[in-house]
Amino acid sequence: MLNWLDWKSPWGRLRALALSGAALGVGLWATATPASAQAAYGSYIGIGGSFGVTDGPAGDGTSGGGVIAFRYKFLEVPISIRAQALIGETTALVPTVSYDVPLNWQTDAYIGLGAALQDSEESTSPVGNQTSFVLQPGIDHSFPYSNVVLFGNAIIAFDAYKDSSNTAASIQGGVGVRF
Repeated sequence: MLNWLDWKSPWGRLRALALSGAALGVGLWATATPASAQAAYGSYIGIGGSFGVTDGPAGDGTSGGGVIAFRYKFLEVPISIRAQALIGETTALVPTVSYDVPLNWQTDAYIGLGAALQDSEESTSPVGNQTSFVLQPGIDHSFPYSNVVLFGNAIIAFDAYKDSSNTAASIQGGVGVRF
């Protein structure tokens, strides 16, 4: 019998990710505090991990590595410019423009549109091996009375592989510092 959260299976990784995302959401909801004077706005730079959750046409799409994340927040409108460098066996740069929705004073959810730019078509990054259109849902949480930001997102890259029209998906998360 196949384990429901089997990490060797793409569906097992996806189920585990969904379960952990639900747990994070419940944890943020359960620890919500009354509004404080510090809003969840601000630009940041951060580091963390990146994990591919889909297999490419050759079974090579589940790579992982590090991520360097950048957000520039426009203060007058709910728009941010974001960029992530997924660094591993090969590197992908993912610039996006996002629409930000404040959930409370410390937390923003967002949806971004952009592109995944690959440094190599020979090896595969967590988001494929060719330039592609991406959708990026995510969440940023600022810790009260500090410059620390916790970020997490998914990148869904459409037509991401050179030899097929398969979609690639990856999950990123990490810690940043607001400026």
